[in-house]
Amino acid sequence: MVAGFDIKFIMVRSLITMRLIFLIYACVLSLSVYGQKAVPELWNMRIHDDAHVLKQATIDQLESRLAHYEDSTSNQIAILIISSLEGESLEEYSIKVAEKWALGQKEKDNGVLLLIAVDDHKMRIEVGKGLEGVLTDAISSRIIRNEMAPAFRRGDFDGGVIAAVDGITHAIGGEYTAEDSNEIEDLTLTQRILIGLGLYIFLGIFAFFALVSKGCTGWGLYAFLIPFYTIFPAILVSQQNWYMPGAIYILGFPFLKLWVGKTKWGKKMGRTMGSSSGGSGWSGWSSGGSSGSSSSGGGFSGGGGSFGGGGSSGSW
Repeated sequence: MVAGFDIKFIMVRSLITMRLIFLIYACVLSLSVYGQKAVPELWNMRIHDDAHVLKQATIDQLESRLAHYEDSTSNQIAILIISSLEGESLEEYSIKVAEKWALGQKEKDNGVLLLIAVDDHKMRIEVGKGLEGVLTDAISSRIIRNEMAPAFRRGDFDGGVIAAVDGITHAIGGEYTAEDSNEIEDLTLTQRILIGLGLYIFLGIFAFFALVSKGCTGWGLYAFLIPFYTIFPAILVSQQNWYMPGAIYILGFPFLKLWVGKTKWGKKMGRTMGSSSGGSGWSGWSSGGSSGSSSSGGGFSGGGGSFGGGGSSGSW
């Protein structure tokens, strides 16, 4: 009797424990789901300005324009503007909205979602699978950087959204030709000086090692740095006299290295560098080491299109 009572007691206790674990799991799951930002209903509208940053005239214009665009091409474009993502990932929330709204025709997957989070200063163009070949990730990124971000920085959300729609429709039609903006040319003189200073400090450290390293290691590192001294200054600092740093480095380094090698300090540094790497110069560099490479008639509704994560994100 005692043994049978113990078994029943253990079974009852195990059952209670399992139910308690299940109840805790259900509560945690419900809390996590509750904490996620809800996706608004489509409500037969293409333009959802939940952040109230667009003028009503702009909303009406875009609603009519995108309805006509769908009638003529079958492509569905929708816009969602929210105040904040409330901690959610931009990409994850964007795909949730696109999947719930099911933008695009089911057999064509030709939907596009433009998502803007105003307080987070983030935006994303989510592209349906059927349009990824024309509205590529690179083009989506250029539309964000060239059309949207500059307008948003000025507080012109109407202009930025209209420009984005222009860019999206032109890209789908193969007519978007905007080039990447040259952000380097937009830098101030102070920013150029800071970039140049940081660049040459970085290159100088490696040039110093090349200067004091003996044998093939030093000369190999010298040859390795030539492209950096000739290309990086032209790209990051200035297009004028771009060849000067490279020319000075290529012609001046050998003379400086030969001179340093004859001085007492240079000989001492050469021996130090050699002994610190096992007597063979910078063998860690030469042996590879372990480095890391690192429709308008009956309202608007989704047509069942699917999304695969194509598009691009950005900020302003």
